[in-house]
Amino acid sequence: MPLTAISIQGYRSIPRLHFDVDACSIFIGANGVGKTNLYKALGLLRSAADGNLTRAIAQEGGIESVLWAGSRGSGPVRMVLEAQFEELKYEVEIGLPKSTEAAFEIEPLVKEERLTIRAGKRDVVMMERKGPLVTLRNEDGARESHRDAALPSETALAVFRDAARYPEIEIVRRELLEWRLYHDFRTDDASPIRQPCHAITTPTLSSDGHDLAAVLATLFVIREDTVDLAAAIEDAFPGAQLRAEDVGSWCKLEMQFPDMPRPFGAHELSDGTLKYLCLLGALMGYRLPSLIALNEPEASLHPALLPPLARLIAQAAQRTRIWIVTHSEALAAALYEETGKKARRVIKEDGATNIEGLMLSGEFRDDED
Repeated sequence: MPLTAISIQGYRSIPRLHFDVDACSIFIGANGVGKTNLYKALGLLRSAADGNLTRAIAQEGGIESVLWAGSRGSGPVRMVLEAQFEELKYEVEIGLPKSTEAAFEIEPLVKEERLTIRAGKRDVVMMERKGPLVTLRNEDGARESHRDAALPSETALAVFRDAARYPEIEIVRRELLEWRLYHDFRTDDASPIRQPCHAITTPTLSSDGHDLAAVLATLFVIREDTVDLAAAIEDAFPGAQLRAEDVGSWCKLEMQFPDMPRPFGAHELSDGTLKYLCLLGALMGYRLPSLIALNEPEASLHPALLPPLARLIAQAAQRTRIWIVTHSEALAAALYEETGKKARRVIKEDGATNIEGLMLSGEFRDDED
């Protein structure tokens, strides 16, 4: 069930944004306009599903760091995130503790949650949380009330895990947990990516890329069909060959370049080459996640690799949702050529992050042309 729309309110430089999501959503902008906050908001939504939302906020600097810093109304100070998946919609609100709540002084707390399903022309509430009270609609359509079942620092989405009794909650949680966000793969000498990894069938690259060799070996050994993989390597590194295999209980990868007498292991590859292989693993895995978000994928890459990268992204967008945040006009142009999707320009107006052409409906003005 693909992500179809997202709403962000009161998060860092974003007072309020709501927009539709395409098969390939591309965002470009200058430093400091807040485009990375769009990417980070996805990570917080995913954290709502794994039960670590408030911890993730703390790791970002705490609730005071993530709340919108501009002018506010007279109501409670809240950060609101919402994801829509066709007929299902999930919303979570985070705020500061009241003086009467048992919590640390500035601990981020889950104030409200809401999960609805579209039935005809109306939304049916399947889960609603207001403070300590969670109201659920079970598989029979009956309403249930649970008080204090979820701690203020926990999401009801992560706490209620009975798939048979609350199937809509399970669907949304699983969808969010499938998301993968990739940013700044480590390529230093001590990086796990440069080391062999356990020989375990690995259909999807982890967020830090430590299992890259296993992801690629899964394509070689399990799928036994690497035609597309070989073509992608040829596109980026003409004449080169990639090999990934299991050796005992470990997987390793190596590259053979046409002008070199021997293959090079992961520990010998350049930073740019290794990062490109990570992107290749993320976009060509045996099973792609329901959403792949790439933050500045062009970093550390030679400009000649941007057109092949755009082709990789375009191919992956036929299998799943892709979300790109980039500085690179060259990558945005290559993506437009390969996908027909225009990059949305992220701007800052009076200190607030906005997107050019975005209307209140969540659609973009040029989509109506």
